[in-house]
Amino acid sequence: MDVVTFGCRLNIQESAVIAGLARDARDVVVVNTCAVTGEAERQARQAIRRLKRERPEARIVVTGCAAQLHPERFAAMPEVARVVGNAEKLRAETWADAEHPRVAVADIMTVRETAHHLLDGYTDQTRAFVEIQQGCDHRCTFCIIPFARGPSRSVPADRLAGQIAALAARGYREVVLTGVDIASYGGDLAGRPRLGALARRILREVPALERLRLSSLDPAAIDDELFALLAVEPRLMPHLHLSLQAGDDLILKRMKRRHSRGDALAAAARARAARPDIALGADLIAGFPTETEAMFENTLRLIDEMKLAFVHVFPFSARAGTPAARMPQLPGPVIRSRAARLREAAAAAQARFQKELVGTTARVLVERSGTAGYSEHFARVRLAGTAAPGSIVSTTIAGTDAGGLIGHIA
Repeated sequence: MDVVTFGCRLNIQESAVIAGLARDARDVVVVNTCAVTGEAERQARQAIRRLKRERPEARIVVTGCAAQLHPERFAAMPEVARVVGNAEKLRAETWADAEHPRVAVADIMTVRETAHHLLDGYTDQTRAFVEIQQGCDHRCTFCIIPFARGPSRSVPADRLAGQIAALAARGYREVVLTGVDIASYGGDLAGRPRLGALARRILREVPALERLRLSSLDPAAIDDELFALLAVEPRLMPHLHLSLQAGDDLILKRMKRRHSRGDALAAAARARAARPDIALGADLIAGFPTETEAMFENTLRLIDEMKLAFVHVFPFSARAGTPAARMPQLPGPVIRSRAARLREAAAAAQARFQKELVGTTARVLVERSGTAGYSEHFARVRLAGTAAPGSIVSTTIAGTDAGGLIGHIA
């Protein structure tokens, strides 16, 4: 039994759950799809055809966001034996009967709980990714994911603390809290606890956990307690990745984002006030419909104004069924050119950030190779030597190269 995964870190974590639930299935390949762009769905369809050519005897089961949105398209493919929805893929009973029904895709918008597997969270052998939340209640005009993932729903804090304590007891030094919209954690739970309260509880109840990291955050929803915790808790890593998408107020409004340009700058300033050495990352979209050159320049300048260390650049890709797909589109060459300019600025910003770290000491969580790992700031460090995978080593940053930082083990 094999799982082929497309898309986000949450999909990777869920693929590990599927692998555990379906481990007794023979000659089965599960394709866990992504739907963030039409290109992602096209790549999944290509992979399905290739897999069937390479393994004609295998039964191919398709799941994930693209399968949730368009089950009929995948069911019509002769290579596909079965289509499973996002809710169904995390249920043991789905994989106990690999034959029927051929299409098992419920209305995800009616789901009010998320299947949570306490000890089956995805790990890369050195850090563990723990799902704290699923789904999204917001409706950004470019995004189809809420209709593939359903409404926001949170895992109770006591269950999460128990899982993370078990992971720490198994030797994991770092845990990453992940989900679709983790900054909205707790809105559906009794008492409406926020992400900051959850992080504080985890660190209090799991003293053995050495590093707690957060996945992408909506800057409009970062709560006061999280900022306060960042200021006093060294085990909460000094690295935040923000879902910005743009740096122009009119484009942000047309995206139906909940923050303004000023809000983004204020969030960055507040994070730096709490933890002066913090590394900030962000997602930015190039070429959103109606974006003028002046609007684009506002986004471009944001990289330097926020002193971003890491930037993920996405050329705008219209997703059928979203409001943005019905807006006036920019020419492809303009989108590609702006994406290239954002990437160039992002590379320069990352180089400046890395140069500032030269001469400092970092604690590096060593990856499986034993020759590289990630610092507290999530900067990749190539070690001049080897260390035990999963260990955290004190490292002097001696320089940089094309792959990131170069560290000498102290």
